[in-house]
Amino acid sequence: MKPFALEPNMLTLRGVFYPTGHMFIMFPTEKDAQDAEHLLIHSGVRGDAISLLTPKEIHEKIAATAIRESSMPSPGTEAETVRHFEHLAQQGHHALLVHAPTGRETEHVMDVLRSAKISYAQKYRHLVIEDLVED
Repeated sequence: MKPFALEPNMLTLRGVFYPTGHMFIMFPTEKDAQDAEHLLIHSGVRGDAISLLTPKEIHEKIAATAIRESSMPSPGTEAETVRHFEHLAQQGHHALLVHAPTGRETEHVMDVLRSAKISYAQKYRHLVIEDLVED
């Protein structure tokens, strides 16, 4: 697993979190997220394709990107999605950011995590945020 770093290519032109080609998967506890990470690594997902985010990191690094957008109208739902991540993080949820640019990789991740305790999951595709699991 690699430490999470918010990179410029993970933001929209307005500066809101939108990591195209990634899955953002939330779990009720840190242990649930770590268990999911172990399942993914044992299934062949590279460790450097996975980052664990704590509630503090979600608040400070991800949710902060939606604050900038709150005063401007937006044609998309990316800011609302980020606010949902923040809401779950306030309840102690952790997240995995998984690089999965292809549909096959996304399916593999979801198959591996079928029995995991996922609270919410999104796949960021070009111009589309796809709900994978809703709470």
